[in-house]
Amino acid sequence: MDTIIILQMVAAALIAAAAYTVIGIAPGTDETATIAPVTLALVLSGLHPAVILSFFMAAIVASKLTDSIPVALAGIPGGVMATPMVEHAMVLKKHGMSDLSIRKMASGSAIGTIVAVPVSLLLASALIPVADVIKEYANPLFLIGAVFLALMSKNRWLALASIIPLALLIQGLRHLYWGVGAVATGTNVFVSFFLGITIGPVILTLFELLNKEKRDQLERFDKKTIYLNKTTHTNGIPNPFQILTKQELGLSALASLIGSVTFIMSPVGMTIFLGEVFSSKVKDPVKKASLSIACMEALANATYIAGTLIPLIALGIPLSPMAIGPANALFNAPPVFTLEHNMHHILTNSWFVWATLIGAVIALTMTYFITIKYSGQICAFVFRRIPHEAILGLFFSLVLLLSYMDAGWINVGGVLLIGLVAGVLHRLGVNYGVQFMVLYSAPWIITKLVG
Repeated sequence: MDTIIILQMVAAALIAAAAYTVIGIAPGTDETATIAPVTLALVLSGLHPAVILSFFMAAIVASKLTDSIPVALAGIPGGVMATPMVEHAMVLKKHGMSDLSIRKMASGSAIGTIVAVPVSLLLASALIPVADVIKEYANPLFLIGAVFLALMSKNRWLALASIIPLALLIQGLRHLYWGVGAVATGTNVFVSFFLGITIGPVILTLFELLNKEKRDQLERFDKKTIYLNKTTHTNGIPNPFQILTKQELGLSALASLIGSVTFIMSPVGMTIFLGEVFSSKVKDPVKKASLSIACMEALANATYIAGTLIPLIALGIPLSPMAIGPANALFNAPPVFTLEHNMHHILTNSWFVWATLIGAVIALTMTYFITIKYSGQICAFVFRRIPHEAILGLFFSLVLLLSYMDAGWINVGGVLLIGLVAGVLHRLGVNYGVQFMVLYSAPWIITKLVG
């Protein structure tokens, strides 16, 4: 292997771990909105695919380790996947155990990483012989996935009803671009539409601020007071196998295994479901909360890792909510990556293994140590000095730039339209997974409708 590329992979993993340790703590910074645009920019920059994969793996491990810190200390989720832990974390905070909550969540996340990485690599290898069969039915599978995720969501009938209208909007814009000559490959515009869905809630909120009546109705504060419980430091090197009880350790490992195998299902849905199932027989509120958050964090991290690696290594097409969401640029980022030519076709198995191990190990050791030791100080710094609006504004500007690069000025308007619709649907209960599946299956759906 090329020593220079290995060193670049290590450097990329260190940068990702450092950056997303901070970004993960910032409230409201969803994983898709913060990781996907940066990954796309790296792909378009021409970096070696193994370096990008190493960066990505470190980013998701670090963000999943740290997004639980504001939950434990202030009841504010760092990202969407941390939301199911709020109720249980507040139980521990009520009993003055915020430091325990942080250690349990971080340790559960560490177990999820330790289990998911080898399981994902092995399962991906096992699926390679049937990859051609799966890819042959990719388009109907995307539609089936959209329907399946819609049925799993809270507002299932609304989610189901939105599939065809959203597909019409996506294909209608592509046809418009091609018709007016805005871009010769207008029918293939994908990346910017994906990003429009990703930051849809942000776009919707920004447009709402242009409404004077809406602005006047907003509640205003001179200062926002957030109370952070003091945390105690762990002496020595933190060890998840010592922090978790035998029951928590065993069930967290089992949750990680289940999450890795069911990578195609909704991470949020599986996290809530298994977290409650595993802790349902525990009566003591503190023990129940501790067990729930450990299992939930383990499962969440496992679904992110497996949902990226298995489709990427075995199939080369995104067939999981994670692959269609934050990891999408690894599969489809024209002109660098397409569904016919991406990391699946470029990297060998050894490159996949090394990139995954370097990214995951560096982020796990670095961020886990920082999370256990200095979570309170970091959380206080982020809350005081780094407004999440600034972070989201940075990613929003990046999306607009990439939209222009994708199909010119007309596409900036198109992405804003996609974002508005996606934001409204998301607010009404149609999750990202459904919308991303529709984005992929839109050409096939419209072809079947008009054919």
